[in-house]
Amino acid sequence: MYAVAQHKILNPETAFPRGQVLMAGTGAPDGTRVLQFYPHVDGSVVTCLWETKSLGDLQRFVDTTLGDSSINVCYEVDSENAFADRPLGLKQSPAPVTY
Repeated sequence: MYAVAQHKILNPETAFPRGQVLMAGTGAPDGTRVLQFYPHVDGSVVTCLWETKSLGDLQRFVDTTLGDSSINVCYEVDSENAFADRPLGLKQSPAPVTY
């Protein structure tokens, strides 16, 4: 399934270094990887698209990794109605592809 994680950043100095762990997939649950990363220009909010087998596992992974540096809301994407194109000018994902 696809899921979105929305992060309200409370402490950018802590959240962004911890977020590197999420982007690298270090300790991610089986079948979970980040696909897209969209930080607000001022660093106050981040939205990420994930592929995962379990929404609960994703929520726990994000909450455990980021701790009290952000407030995180994860939800399943309605893939029947969602759409996407890769926007020009954005980098390729640094996360390893694992299935």
